[in-house]
Amino acid sequence: MAWEEVARSLTDLDKNREKPEALGDILVLDVSYGSFAGLFTTSLLSEMGAFVVRIEPPEGDIARKMAPYGLKVGDSSIAYLVEGRNKYHITLNIEHSKGREIFEELVAKVDVVVETFPTGKLDALDLGWEKLKGINPRLVLCSIKTYGEKGYLADEKQTPDTLDYDTVDQARSGFAWTVGIPEDYDEFPEHTRVPTKMGNWMAHYAGGAMAALAVMGALLFREVSGEGQHIDISPAEALMALNNYALHYYHLTGKVIGRVANFEPAAYAYNYFQAKDGMVFIAGYADPNWKALCDIIGRPDLVEKYPSLKDRTNPKNFIPMTQEIEKFTKQHTREEIQKIWQNYKGPGVTVAGEVLKPKETLEFDHWYERKALIKVKDKHYGELLVQGLPAKMSGTPPRLKWLCRPVGADNEFIYRQMLGYDQTYLERLRKEGVI
Repeated sequence: MAWEEVARSLTDLDKNREKPEALGDILVLDVSYGSFAGLFTTSLLSEMGAFVVRIEPPEGDIARKMAPYGLKVGDSSIAYLVEGRNKYHITLNIEHSKGREIFEELVAKVDVVVETFPTGKLDALDLGWEKLKGINPRLVLCSIKTYGEKGYLADEKQTPDTLDYDTVDQARSGFAWTVGIPEDYDEFPEHTRVPTKMGNWMAHYAGGAMAALAVMGALLFREVSGEGQHIDISPAEALMALNNYALHYYHLTGKVIGRVANFEPAAYAYNYFQAKDGMVFIAGYADPNWKALCDIIGRPDLVEKYPSLKDRTNPKNFIPMTQEIEKFTKQHTREEIQKIWQNYKGPGVTVAGEVLKPKETLEFDHWYERKALIKVKDKHYGELLVQGLPAKMSGTPPRLKWLCRPVGADNEFIYRQMLGYDQTYLERLRKEGVI
């Protein structure tokens, strides 16, 4: 059997329910609020098999309202529907004294708590780390917030008592400064030449990924030591860790690296070009590869004009070089450009590929074959197209079990199973505003 067939068989996602789950015996409380960093953390843990109980206030998490142009399905934004996956949803008012007592009961029974309240909020409610580890010494508490748990901004309370916002994290990380059109590109209107946030909530997703990794590391250490620990995650720091060389450039030169739009400061050509029907990505930056690119488009004069990598990575040359190459690419469709590049047999290596439009991405069969995109029929929210599971694993594969639940949908099941509450008691708690 060919290796490709073996790999396909070993990681067949249709068979993942037949295999064990890596975190199948781990119980997690997600008490994050208004934060996709916290939501993404527990989404990743739940995919790996953790039993995740999502705690919302009785009126529901404000994250359910975070929707583009107000677009919602039922009671939830489309973003929350995805990050509510695999989780049991209950309501609990921890501002209420009885709610805090119930929260402590739950903490005693779980392995992990993920929270995103403003710094000091849990301490003010007498639910801080010292209190919680006294209740459960094996607990892993993961706190996620812009400025973290420690540091002068957190310690001296110089920040407003607000939620962690992705756009603030992006700005604080230094990442937003590196994205967008450079200030000295006079070809563009002045109002467009500004630092630009990334389109998605990248800081929250980076923070959530780092948090999930840290939680799994803490759980592994607990297996050896028997001890839990407190994890302090700042999404701004998580995104900063992904900032490949902007910070190091400043350290070495004392200068802030300028924005370069779609260009790559370390290589040219390595960017997008306009085709007749959209955009293409073209790379050919080492000297022999640059020559190959110029041979393909019939422009040996560009090799003479920009002979070295230093010439080609001079920011002043990015737009003129792109304009010259686009004299060729604008005459061809994306498919034609790909074929032209594939048919090149000369020396050097240069590549070209389509930049897919969103509609084309959703029509790309490859993603459905790999289940990177999945159509799900949900009993609460109908048929939805959602992201699949990036990790393909032969032994303990992740799973998408269900999408989101409505606010408080699992109150009876979870409170009965974990704390033994009966229907009469739950109804009393509901009337008192506790759940």
